[in-house]
Amino acid sequence: MMAVSSGCKGDSMGMDNGKYVRYTPEQVEALERLYHDCPKPSSLRRQQLIRECPILSNIEPKQIKVWFQNRRCREKQRKEASRLQAVNRKLSAMNKLLMEENDRLQKQVSNLVYENGYFRQQTQNMALVTTDTSCESVVTSGQHHLSPQHPPRDASPAGLLSIAEETLTEFLSKATGTAVEWVQMPGMKPGPDSIGIIAISHGCNGVASRACGLVGLEPTRVVEILKDRPSWFRDCRAVDVLNVLTTGNNGTIELLYMQLYAPTTLAPARDFWLLRYTSALEDGSLVVCERSLNNTQNGPTMPPVPHFVRAKILPSGYLIRPCDGGGSIIHIVDHVDFESLSVPEVLRPLYESSTLLAQRTTLAAFRQLRQISEEISQPMVTSWGRRPAALRALGQRMSRGFNEAINGFSDEGWTMMESDGVDDVTVLVNSSPDKVMGATPLYADGFPSISNAVLCAKASMLLQNVPPAILTRFLREHRSEWADSSIDGYSAASVKGGPCGLPLARSGGFGGQVILPLAHTIEHEEFMEVIKLENISHYRAEDMLMPGDIFFLQLCSGVDENAIGTSAELIFAPIDASFTDDAPLLPSGFRIIPINNNSQNPTRDLASTLEVGPPGKRTPADYLGQSGPTKSVMTIAFQFAFEIHLQESIAAMARQYVRNIISSVQRVALALSPSPFGPRSLQAPSGTPEAQMLARWICQSFRCFLGEDLFKTVDERNDSLLKTLWHHSDAIMCCSLKALPDFTFANQAGLDMLETTLVSLQDITLDKIFDRGGRTSVCSELPQILQQGFACLPGGVCLTSMGRPVSYERAVAWKVLNDEESPHCIAFVFVNWSFV
Repeated sequence: MMAVSSGCKGDSMGMDNGKYVRYTPEQVEALERLYHDCPKPSSLRRQQLIRECPILSNIEPKQIKVWFQNRRCREKQRKEASRLQAVNRKLSAMNKLLMEENDRLQKQVSNLVYENGYFRQQTQNMALVTTDTSCESVVTSGQHHLSPQHPPRDASPAGLLSIAEETLTEFLSKATGTAVEWVQMPGMKPGPDSIGIIAISHGCNGVASRACGLVGLEPTRVVEILKDRPSWFRDCRAVDVLNVLTTGNNGTIELLYMQLYAPTTLAPARDFWLLRYTSALEDGSLVVCERSLNNTQNGPTMPPVPHFVRAKILPSGYLIRPCDGGGSIIHIVDHVDFESLSVPEVLRPLYESSTLLAQRTTLAAFRQLRQISEEISQPMVTSWGRRPAALRALGQRMSRGFNEAINGFSDEGWTMMESDGVDDVTVLVNSSPDKVMGATPLYADGFPSISNAVLCAKASMLLQNVPPAILTRFLREHRSEWADSSIDGYSAASVKGGPCGLPLARSGGFGGQVILPLAHTIEHEEFMEVIKLENISHYRAEDMLMPGDIFFLQLCSGVDENAIGTSAELIFAPIDASFTDDAPLLPSGFRIIPINNNSQNPTRDLASTLEVGPPGKRTPADYLGQSGPTKSVMTIAFQFAFEIHLQESIAAMARQYVRNIISSVQRVALALSPSPFGPRSLQAPSGTPEAQMLARWICQSFRCFLGEDLFKTVDERNDSLLKTLWHHSDAIMCCSLKALPDFTFANQAGLDMLETTLVSLQDITLDKIFDRGGRTSVCSELPQILQQGFACLPGGVCLTSMGRPVSYERAVAWKVLNDEESPHCIAFVFVNWSFV
């Protein structure tokens, strides 16, 4: 049967010269089987199909080709229709959420208007009443402001049910009502692609945050995930369910004891004694709410635990409602009193910030739900051969191991070593079997390696005016700026098994750093990667040198500069090339948490303030001019597996290593902090007034002592002079006037010649870049330079910071004078330099 066709028809039709052919059900079934195996078969495959299926023998290959084209067209249309339906359902649900939020805000406005009118009326009434100074009047008027002393609550089963119902009511009033004044969290905008509507409290006791949004999981699955708090809340050390009661409305009451890790070494950990109530509402919604059990009697109690501060959770929880078309609408409320008075005043913002609570707790729950939902809807295997769930488990292990190192609980086997007289770095040792077996690998025969203890060196420091995201990104991208390759080699040797001796002196540096991405969580908030450090020497027993590549599993989060109030982490652990999911991990790393303070930016040296550089090459100067929190707390923890008889030596090495890292981080932080002279562009090499002044001094002094200009043509304006100096092809450097001169400035060619950056430049002394003959020549010329003002040096060879030889045709050194004509530094220009 033939008829005219004008588009994609049903499965039983195919087009031929503007007409269609009707296929039998058997023919359609055969074509569908091939389509599922190969949606776009080649001409040879279509001919083979005709030969293999007799029922298709009367159909021409061209007609079969048209059938497959139409079939792919229908498949694309179905997928697009399905996608649009999902978007429509999401928008409808989001619209419902926004309407509810609008109703709540209108109620809040009405309450505020009523309260404002009430207080205004009270003020007017008080103004009309004659002042009465009698004792009775004073006492009576004061009674209105006294806080009632609540008697102990009954913790019997009936009393617990009463507390649970009261908790449910208070939680719902926060989640959907006006019990708390909520304001939108800065930087979070609702929309179909956002994580949800995020709000923080304003003017309530403790700190509180609230979120509502959509996830593609059924309510029962959501409840299951959220109640398993340690699986998604990285700060949660343990949750123990001590008692379970069943209520008459098919609900459950659980008595919980929960411990949270301390985020820094400067504060104790927190614990909670909780009641958790799970129930179903009349509309089919599920609720999980909880609160601390304080001041109770006639029931179970939890006495104080050493090394923990008992904090309080005010009525909080989760409201999960089924969504039309599948999925769930979720409301989350976290309301906590962390007992901030128990920590030093400088750290109290860590425990008094609703924004930090939202970032570390509330949003963490949402991200876990959305990540699992995405994995279910789009199953995938990463490029590393791991499923996302396996990588999530690895991330959880990394974070937990790092938290354990920071906290060093005695019940896990940690004991503190005596100080070396300086209390800036704390060293702990753990020789418990569980810790050792979890941190050291096995030989091929199954027996453990010889390392029989783990040492942790940790410290915390206050950083001034440097955004955590920028500093963490720099530490990730420039490992060679702070890490010691010999100690990295030592860590790698301990992972590979076998005896590990002490690391030798710092090696020649990193041969190269390669970042191999593995996976990222939703919204790219966290990502995992493997770091390969090339040509690193592995130091083993008896100082045996084993060069090669070493690997670190690395977890990075909080590097989004646009996020407000976000903490950042860089956690890594040495791994073997044949890494398995259950391989031992010994995490180390950095955690940076912003705190609100208005302290001023510290003074920085000239080299750190210069911001010029060619595009595409990231140096510390590239980060200058970024805005961010004025203060943050950085916590550093490094772990090492070792042989117990080397404890004292390893402890001394670890202390010094962490101190070196602290020094490096402080130097980098100074370079990354914004300029005190106002905002600056990252692209235009305008520099700061100090940088422009130095460029002027360099050129003026060259003209004064050598009688000619350093540059043939240049605009005399300071910014143009600095640009010319920075981009000049010859290497120009400045060093101090100390007995052992160190470098204070170099232009881009000078940094390239020395294979260094502005941050690391100040660690290089003049004598390090010359061999013995060159040092002798330069040292002999220094008195002439200071007396005569300049010296011409013959061509020769110098060494980069990586130990590579660099030849130069000739060099000139001259004394740089400031505006008072006093010696400021010595400048060098190396002409026609090249790597040998």
